[in-house]
Amino acid sequence: MRAHEAGALHGDIGHRGPAWLRPPADVNALVPQLWPRQVERGAHGALTVAGLDVRELAAGYGTPAYVLDEDDLRSRARDFRDAFPDVDVYYAGKAFLCRAVVRMIAEEGLHLDVCSGGELATALSAGMPAERIGFHGNNKSVAELTRALDAGVGRIILDSFTEIDRLTALARERGVRPGVLIRVTVGVEAHTHEFIATAHEDQKFGFSLAGGAAAAAAFKVIDEGVLDLRGLHSHIGSQIFDTSGFEVSARRVLALQAQIRDARGVELPELDLGGGFGIAYTTQDDPSPPAELAKRLRKIVDSECAAENLAVPHLSIEPGRAIVGPAVFTLYEVGTVKDVDGLRTYVSVDGGMSDNIRTALYDASYSATLAGRASTAEPLLARVVGKHCESGDIVVKDEFLPADVQPGDLVAVPGTGAYCRSMASNYNHVPRPPVVAVRDGRARLIVRRETEEDLLALDVG
Repeated sequence: MRAHEAGALHGDIGHRGPAWLRPPADVNALVPQLWPRQVERGAHGALTVAGLDVRELAAGYGTPAYVLDEDDLRSRARDFRDAFPDVDVYYAGKAFLCRAVVRMIAEEGLHLDVCSGGELATALSAGMPAERIGFHGNNKSVAELTRALDAGVGRIILDSFTEIDRLTALARERGVRPGVLIRVTVGVEAHTHEFIATAHEDQKFGFSLAGGAAAAAAFKVIDEGVLDLRGLHSHIGSQIFDTSGFEVSARRVLALQAQIRDARGVELPELDLGGGFGIAYTTQDDPSPPAELAKRLRKIVDSECAAENLAVPHLSIEPGRAIVGPAVFTLYEVGTVKDVDGLRTYVSVDGGMSDNIRTALYDASYSATLAGRASTAEPLLARVVGKHCESGDIVVKDEFLPADVQPGDLVAVPGTGAYCRSMASNYNHVPRPPVVAVRDGRARLIVRRETEEDLLALDVG
């Protein structure tokens, strides 16, 4: 297959790039919504973050490295907390979790959702109050549910009839009555990638609303009386910009709440609307600020509750990547620059799909900039690729970089705080990068770089 034919299969149009991509007026300029709030280009031309030069970070911690602006993460957490003052705001542990981040979001007053025993262990080891933890997952094991009960996890989100039976038996055995939510599949087609849309009928999460399973699950929990059914949970997907899906979801899930009230005389006191709010990865993304999201969601819930003659329940939301995603960028070093017969210029960096699988997995789009210096060269449309033995090892599909980009240059990719380190792998036996937190002109390691010794330590053959 010819190169331009292979490119067409992946949705690009050859060396010109996508139709919306045009050469920038200034190849050194930064688009503010793509970067942590304390990133700027210094007088010397290199990027700085929280007062620190990225060249110093690269020299001190190596590349690739995830750089987390702690004040940016905290301010985004506060933005959601302040926009939703009487709502439980859950940070998405699956987006990125380590003990330092658990402490940050706990100190900012957020709740935390986890979806595995490992995430729960991390949260508890960092001192997250168990009552502020929600436990998700479509196949929680007996060991995971036991740990959740023994720790006193605040909400367990039920995902199957098997899990209802499993948790009921464990709770009865221990003489406890855990708070639970029923995850409802509401049949809403979210405008996002197929793999991260979670409310259509044909997928693994939750109880079908249309098929009657959600109502049956709620009746089962209420009738058995062992678990404390606090409310319903709905999540339509991730990287969502349009709130119209939440309107349909809220209408359907609140209609179920009214059905439960009418059938069992129980008006559930809580409702988790999910979230998965989008962030800006490129200039084409336009996320709404938390205050605007809060205004729209409150209007939706108030209207639908009035229509069903329900008291407005205590709400929870799950912003997803919107808190940590924009607070991190990945710093790489260029290894080779290759022009392929005038079709495309490939800029190869010292990381790739082992530290950011999203481009290969979801066809995700990212941006990039020359980070270690400014340039007066003309813009060059390039593809930033990784070092792995895969032709699909692409970090940024199309981006304008200075035509004089060369080996040894630093390149930074913003918006990598969510689902990059948490989905990182050791493909080709490449150790995973560190996470470096920066604040007030200081840097600290919060997740160290893996070493070859770490890889070999697991090999017991």
